[in-house]
Amino acid sequence: MKIIKMDEIEGKENKRGVVAKQLIRHENTRVMNLVLKPGDEVPEHSVPVDVFFYIVEGKGTLRIGNDEEVVKARDIIVCPPDTKMALKADQGEVFKVLNVKTPSL
Repeated sequence: MKIIKMDEIEGKENKRGVVAKQLIRHENTRVMNLVLKPGDEVPEHSVPVDVFFYIVEGKGTLRIGNDEEVVKARDIIVCPPDTKMALKADQGEVFKVLNVKTPSL
């Protein structure tokens, strides 16, 4: 059994300026733990694979295509391939999100 302890993995700032922790990566799946400080955002972009987001902690705004919603801990949001997406942390709290891509990029 392999146990991944998210709080013990060191994060690195990614090309979008957000701290990201790679939790799992193999040819079928890539799981990242994004840690956004209050007001941080991931600018609009798209990827050619299925994506879903699991909100671990906090609250923020997630835009998928033309839809924008405030999401909070324990929400799961699905994003189809080649669809524009963006994230923004609310002011005043950390926003922790699992970003799961299948297959892996």
